[in-house]
Amino acid sequence: MIVLGIDPGIANTGYGVVASSGSRLRALAFGVIETVAELAPEARLAEIHADVGQLIAAHGVEEVAVEDLYFGANVVSAMAVGQARGVVMLAAGQHGVPVQAYTPQAVKSAVCGSGRAGKDQVARMVARLLGLSAPPRPDHAADALAVALCAINRAPLASAIAQAGVRAPAAARLREREFLGAEVGS
Repeated sequence: MIVLGIDPGIANTGYGVVASSGSRLRALAFGVIETVAELAPEARLAEIHADVGQLIAAHGVEEVAVEDLYFGANVVSAMAVGQARGVVMLAAGQHGVPVQAYTPQAVKSAVCGSGRAGKDQVARMVARLLGLSAPPRPDHAADALAVALCAINRAPLASAIAQAGVRAPAAARLREREFLGAEVGS
């Protein structure tokens, strides 16, 4: 299985391509798609779209995993991240590759065992899980690799759900709520 993890952003979109074969994990590529602030937003989004499309084609990506949008205090920033996320999803759709979204807490839990892990802890665990000599830099690349690892971690669960005939989105939401300790009815 080859997964492209994405940490979306208009200025910096982190990416990480991870291959999984049995219990062996390997980082095929990682880095950041940077766009220039002086460019018009549509030009920046076009760059992200084109680069993600190239990554999907070059590595034979079978799934794209993207970090869910986190609405903090800065709505303008959240809108830009949402736009970047949208063009990533469009690139995946154009290549016929499914997209899965994961909350930041789910990603941290999958990689570190705690949804409250810090960025440094996530980067160190990503390096350890992928056999890298040092934590990946910059942070956006480490985060994207963590998103890919989260998807790979959850693939057996998703497969079991599909075989059982349960609607995956509802089951995944239920599993995530239980995992994060939230009330199931909320």
